[in-house]
Amino acid sequence: MALSRPKIRPRTFALADLVGKAIDPVLAKQGFGASDIVLHWEEIVGERLGRVCEPIKLQWPARTAKSTPDKPPEPASLLVRVEGGFAIELQHLAPLVVERVNAHLGWRCVGRLLLRQGPVGLNRAPKRKRPVDDPVAQAEAAAESAAIIDEPLRAALTRLGARIIGEKRARAQG
Repeated sequence: MALSRPKIRPRTFALADLVGKAIDPVLAKQGFGASDIVLHWEEIVGERLGRVCEPIKLQWPARTAKSTPDKPPEPASLLVRVEGGFAIELQHLAPLVVERVNAHLGWRCVGRLLLRQGPVGLNRAPKRKRPVDDPVAQAEAAAESAAIIDEPLRAALTRLGARIIGEKRARAQG
């Protein structure tokens, strides 16, 4: 009687479970011990404030010779980038934000908020203009992809090819 081996299934992970581990070393350079504050910022401060501000850095105070194991460490200052028009509002809400961050982390990690005005999140990325449809490029791309039998694939490749051909023409002309 032959023994059968149990099937070994490859372990799969949700991408969200791996993101924290991947960005923790980068965030450590910014003073963050873990990615929690950055990844869960909108949950911590609320949707409205989350859209107009973002954490940049945790600034820890210098260690002194007076520090003892019995005395808790001095809390850090959380540097936050905020849209210009909301800086005063965030300044008034700073004690609430500090309280929420500390509650999320489970200890008194942050003592105060430092604000830096500037563009936040997607507002910093330049907006790409939509390419203009070029009927000549569309016809060329359709001719190139005519041999493909699968209709959805052919349509997708035609659209992609038309954009590539159109962009090459635009660069060559201008």
